[in-house]
Amino acid sequence: MIANVAVETTPEVPLWNDPAHSVSTRVSALIDAMTPEEKIAQLYGVWVGASDEGGDVAPHQHDMEEAVDLDTLLPTGLGQLTRPFGTAPVDPALGALSLLRTQARIASANRFGIPAVAHEECLAGFAAWGATAYPVPLSWGATFDPDLVRDMAAAIGRDMRSVGVHQGLAPVLDVVRDARWGRVEETIGEDPYLVGTIGTAYVRGLEGAGIVATLKHFVGYSASRAGRNLAPSPMGPRERADVLLPPFEMAIREGGARSVMHSYTDTDGVPAAADETLLTGLLRDTWGFDGTVVADYFGIAFLRTLHGIAADWAGAAGAALRAGVDVELPTVKTFGAPLVEAVAAGRVPEAVIDRALRRVLTQKAALGLLDPDWNPVPPALDGTDLDDLDALRGRIDLDGPGNRELARTVAEEAVVLLSNDGTLPLDRPRRIALIGPNADEPTAVLGCYSFPQHIGVHHPETPVGIELPTLRDTLAAEFPDAEVTVVRGTGVDDGDVFGIPEAARAARDADVVVAVLGDRAGLFGRGTSGEGCDTESLALPGAQQQLLDALLDTRKPVVTVLLTGRPYALGRAVEESAAIVQSFFPGAEGTAAIAGVLGGRVNPSGRLPVSVPRGAGVQPATYLGARLAHASEVSNVDPTPAFGFGHGLTYTTFAWSDLVTHTGVAATDGEFSLAFTVRNTGDRHGTEVVQLYLHDPVASVVQPVQRLVGYTRVPLAPGEARRLRVTVPADLASFTGRDGRRVVEPGDLELRFAASSTDPRLTATVTLTGPERPADHTRRLHAVFGRADTADA
Repeated sequence: MIANVAVETTPEVPLWNDPAHSVSTRVSALIDAMTPEEKIAQLYGVWVGASDEGGDVAPHQHDMEEAVDLDTLLPTGLGQLTRPFGTAPVDPALGALSLLRTQARIASANRFGIPAVAHEECLAGFAAWGATAYPVPLSWGATFDPDLVRDMAAAIGRDMRSVGVHQGLAPVLDVVRDARWGRVEETIGEDPYLVGTIGTAYVRGLEGAGIVATLKHFVGYSASRAGRNLAPSPMGPRERADVLLPPFEMAIREGGARSVMHSYTDTDGVPAAADETLLTGLLRDTWGFDGTVVADYFGIAFLRTLHGIAADWAGAAGAALRAGVDVELPTVKTFGAPLVEAVAAGRVPEAVIDRALRRVLTQKAALGLLDPDWNPVPPALDGTDLDDLDALRGRIDLDGPGNRELARTVAEEAVVLLSNDGTLPLDRPRRIALIGPNADEPTAVLGCYSFPQHIGVHHPETPVGIELPTLRDTLAAEFPDAEVTVVRGTGVDDGDVFGIPEAARAARDADVVVAVLGDRAGLFGRGTSGEGCDTESLALPGAQQQLLDALLDTRKPVVTVLLTGRPYALGRAVEESAAIVQSFFPGAEGTAAIAGVLGGRVNPSGRLPVSVPRGAGVQPATYLGARLAHASEVSNVDPTPAFGFGHGLTYTTFAWSDLVTHTGVAATDGEFSLAFTVRNTGDRHGTEVVQLYLHDPVASVVQPVQRLVGYTRVPLAPGEARRLRVTVPADLASFTGRDGRRVVEPGDLELRFAASSTDPRLTATVTLTGPERPADHTRRLHAVFGRADTADA
């Protein structure tokens, strides 16, 4: 604890409000002036309106929700306001005004004048009524474009900041381990390096806009047994260290994330919310994280109700505080009266309260919430007449042209062309049969954390708030001279087969069939993808495979378009579709992006962030498997994917050549240097995504057959070539050894420059020499790609 420093100050400006002093001095003075009740009040949030009728928006919401009397609560202060925009539909300007008035009320009610931190969800855009719905994180991963994702996050952050929000509960840095898990759509992919680089870019964008980014879920949530939500995670220490932790480490080291949210899961019997080794030992003592750790919603109470490691609410609160959790979200349950009583009785030491409080107040100071000139009026309302509600309504546009253009760019880069027999791009077809449950469904492009799917479904009387053109709309615009016949065929998951004959007849009468299949995002079993919407099988939901097979039986060219939150096995369609286009919930501009790919206006450049299975029942399986996880002669189950991680086609071709190894032997603390050429050998502009995989043939512990350690996008005009030089630090070969320490071992390695995990183009054998070397959290994390001089050839 930082020692108190006596500093003279004027009575008009209390020391804690005086920016002339250091933050630590101001915070120490404020802590010393607070009662235990006032300290604890800064460590929890309230969720105003969450108990209104309209359905749960979080697991166990009504189990944990109790009426909050703000008049009684606010005199001691308040740490957080939960989802002022993301709980019910509200005009953005009126929501900003309501938040302004609430903040003024909070500040005036407590004797220190401290407002609350307002947090919101922002997983696929600001989760507010009328805000742009961007592609889901799985589409971010498909872009392999960190710079674009950073720009998107910055736009989301600016919108949030403009209406008075301080903290965003994103990004999700869980690495996919089992695609049956419902929250796959919220993840960036199945590879830790891809998740780390894209997630770090998102953090940079959000933090650069002044929003506190919250990394979640720390750690192991996605490794749940059988892909079930909130199930125990059977991962071992090496899987945790080498697969699940690196994205968080990168986002803290390089992204500057100021908050971390603990996971719901337990690992080997220890819940993340009560894991001091994880939340304090690793996160703070080793990595040096100095921000706040917040609870996943109701996660502290779950220590009693779901994990059974606490006998009462006070016990749960104490366990979380001792482990390193600073803030209870979304509302007060354990950190309220139970914690106050436990501190008074000596069950919970006041020192752990002060430790958490120091972090919370330090963050509030950084946000300007302790400054004497703090103003509750958010930027978007500055200079407006706050009493004229009619003039305010509609004043704030959270879905403007700039947002839509950015959303479309992300959606276009995220479309993955899985297969193509030459049918695409479509050449002025006269008759298109547009068939499937997602062909004319506006919300088919949205993930479960978009506002319309997360909140709007509980308010059917309220307009959706944003334009959501269907694929029927955008395909008609892309092919204005074509006759488009639309037949639903079957629902997403209703199992109805009675419409399949009509769909087949429409297919037989068409020049080309566009089958639009996939998911419906929802929550807690109300969808086929999303939080709490896990699946037992990766077969297409409902009767969609039967519909697809019936269309293939017509022998007309079938372009299979997938709007999904996870990869699905497609049966015979893998071989028999004329083309397969995969789009992971691409957001409000998604159907325009897909239509652009179908018509050739957009040359696809997306790559798979997750493998597409060949069989529906082979999970869990990712490309990161060790040798025994791949096909073998001792098992009749073949997990080989239909399309591997990193796969994606374009409408042009690329040739890779002239690999030169400049430095092929390096010490275990050194680096390799290589160069090669990529040429566009087709007749149109395109982007190749160069991927670098490392294969370690002999190691002291079992390793994945290969793993991604670098990538870069290379846009090239027809005939254009680019020579790339790549520097590969030895640190990228590090892994967790038998004693639990990360090491770099001497020996031979293969560096595979590849178009995907299943398509290596150039391979170099390099050698690490010297002694085994320990590697820690200061190690180098990236291969460096740059232009090389042509003389390198």
